Amino acid sequence: MFDRVIWDKLNEECGVFGIYNHKEASPLTYLGLHALQHRGQESAGICASDGERWYKHRGMGLVTEAFAGVDLQTFRGNIAIGHTRYTTAGSSKIENAQPLFFRYAHGSMAVAHNGNLVNASVLRKELEAKGSIFQTTSDTEVIAHLIARSKSSDLTEAVREALQHIKGAYALLVMNETQLIIALDPNGLRPLSLGRLGEAVCVASETCAFDIIGAQYWRDVQPGELIVVDEDGVHESTFAENTKRSICTFEYIYFARPDSDIDSINVHMARKRLGKQLALEAPVEADVVTGVPDSSISAAIGFAEATGIPYELGLIKNRYVGRTFIQPTQELRERGVYMKLSAVRKVVEGKRVVMIDDSIVRGTTSSRIVQMLRDAGAKEVHVRISSPPVMNSCFYGIDTSTRDELIASSKSVEEIRKFIGADSLSFLTIEGMIDAIGREDGSPNRGHCLACFNGQYPTEVEYEAALPADKC
Repeated sequence: MFDRVIWDKLNEECGVFGIYNHKEASPLTYLGLHALQHRGQESAGICASDGERWYKHRGMGLVTEAFAGVDLQTFRGNIAIGHTRYTTAGSSKIENAQPLFFRYAHGSMAVAHNGNLVNASVLRKELEAKGSIFQTTSDTEVIAHLIARSKSSDLTEAVREALQHIKGAYALLVMNETQLIIALDPNGLRPLSLGRLGEAVCVASETCAFDIIGAQYWRDVQPGELIVVDEDGVHESTFAENTKRSICTFEYIYFARPDSDIDSINVHMARKRLGKQLALEAPVEADVVTGVPDSSISAAIGFAEATGIPYELGLIKNRYVGRTFIQPTQELRERGVYMKLSAVRKVVEGKRVVMIDDSIVRGTTSSRIVQMLRDAGAKEVHVRISSPPVMNSCFYGIDTSTRDELIASSKSVEEIRKFIGADSLSFLTIEGMIDAIGREDGSPNRGHCLACFNGQYPTEVEYEAALPADKC
């Protein structure tokens, strides 16, 4: 994947959407997936049912590509779930596209999942030893096998049993012909919200998906909560006693769309506050502020407002660069970032530029962007990062490098500054980041997962077991 080589960023794994009790369930799910496209660009799928028959399709590529030529008006039924997926290296294939569909002893079901199970490899080996045959490398199939092995003919109880065995991050949707089942892991690591559209109930990874279909936000799904939607209404319960909200902080920093709200906090406003906090912690004399598009624009605006330094579009993103290129040469890899970004010479030429970005992973992209600004005539380039240094791998569904590849795990801030070629470099502190986001949770971490910054994981992590599992 050329894009992964040249664009040194963290990657979210997927987005899920579901709706119950609407005659246009499948077309609305398609629109919901469009709104969640940023969470996964390599495959998409929808499963729907009219109470008796199933209608399903999965395809590779963007949502429009995956459903090219598919007439969703033929997907009858008032219940549907959908999924858009970003895959890890080596697993970009149709078999891993979701939702996964299964026929088993007690009927049929479809499963869609956002996150990563840290004990997936261990469970897979146990299930295989008991005779289970796996068709994918996705840990989502582990969940399905656990459900299928339940002795209960009731799908809700089978799901509840399966949830007692899995560990890690999961925003989970399971459906049969008559029910939509929703579950969020006990730490609430992934975002998941409920909405209403008339008499219909919908669920999505982000609230921006409700806006596109005209639904109203209802509430967030709580950690350890199990919700069943059927003809008798909405049934709320819990499946875990020990719950502790640990939302992935990068949802606020980078992953979520700016128009989404997470736990009633608007993402754009949170990012502006991150930029303002960064200005307080790391001020600098400069002539212009610019953000690396798109996720850093909000923080750059906040930095500019706090300092009084003018904000300008000093970097422009080319939105028409293809996602994949076949076997690019090394020279093309080196020039790849110039295909995705370009500097506006008239904005930065002869100026002291503050470049705001949301994170530094390996450092390669940052160094190329700094050089790009210098090539456009910038007199000075000061880099400010609206998050703390990323020093540890994530096992909960974010495609981070191994720890050895994370530049902040082995280099000091000064060493990183020299590597990327900036005149100065500062990261946001953990304390400043938490205060700026503004969560009201009373726990020491204010309901954040900070593992990639401080190595304190909210769950037990069996490192060797977690690493091989194909995320989401």
